[in-house]
Amino acid sequence: MPVMLGKSVDPLGPDPNSSVVKIPEIEYHGDILRTVTSMILHKQVAVRMLGKLFIMSPNIRLERAERRGSGRHLFEFTQADFESAHAKMGDVFSLVEGYYVGLTPYLGKEAAEQFRVLGIEPFEFRAPFKRHFTWDLEKEYGKDWETPSSLAEQQPFWAISHKREFYDKEDPSRPGTYLNYDVIYPAGYGEGLSGAEREHEHAVLHKKIKEHDIGMDKYKAYLEHAKRGFIPSAGAGIGMERLARFMTKSRHVSEVTLFKRVPGVPVNL
Repeated sequence: MPVMLGKSVDPLGPDPNSSVVKIPEIEYHGDILRTVTSMILHKQVAVRMLGKLFIMSPNIRLERAERRGSGRHLFEFTQADFESAHAKMGDVFSLVEGYYVGLTPYLGKEAAEQFRVLGIEPFEFRAPFKRHFTWDLEKEYGKDWETPSSLAEQQPFWAISHKREFYDKEDPSRPGTYLNYDVIYPAGYGEGLSGAEREHEHAVLHKKIKEHDIGMDKYKAYLEHAKRGFIPSAGAGIGMERLARFMTKSRHVSEVTLFKRVPGVPVNL
């Protein structure tokens, strides 16, 4: 089962593309607890005990209002979140591609009537997905490469090596290259999955948190766990509303949610 409050939570930083304006805090019996933006830090602790794990994880990310028009942003959403001890990028790629490829026959059978009502066929995923480094995407499409590269493709692809969160592992053999990855859906739908191999050494994590000035006090509890020993792992989270939007060819991700949670749009309940 997921957690929704924690002492140390994912800061979504120092990702330059993050538009989260704040992470809410509450005081409870003398502890300062923060709403979970993703369960990555908790997964690093849990995978040490479980080896492999899968969680349907609710996330709260209070995005800037201008994200309302992206078509793919909510400030409250759910991820199919997984992590595996000693896994590498290639292991995640194989697992994820197998999952997507299996969706087509599954939905064709289990949701045939719903797709008939929509007047569309389930998208047919074909593996292996193409793999592109982010610097190549920037050269071809510019700094804001996500939407134009998505529009140019007919199948999902992997975008590899983003300079972002402190817990994403840097390739020790290629400094400045990061062992992280996103799945980008085609036809303009954009990012649908985000993941990485994880930094697991206490000294490296401590150094990065300090260098990026994201608040050493907020990560004291996390670093105490790291000091006791993390193990190498890799994983990802699949945005379930974004997947539903893509599969149903919906204009906006809010169209596949029961209660709309769109940045900058008033909440009616």
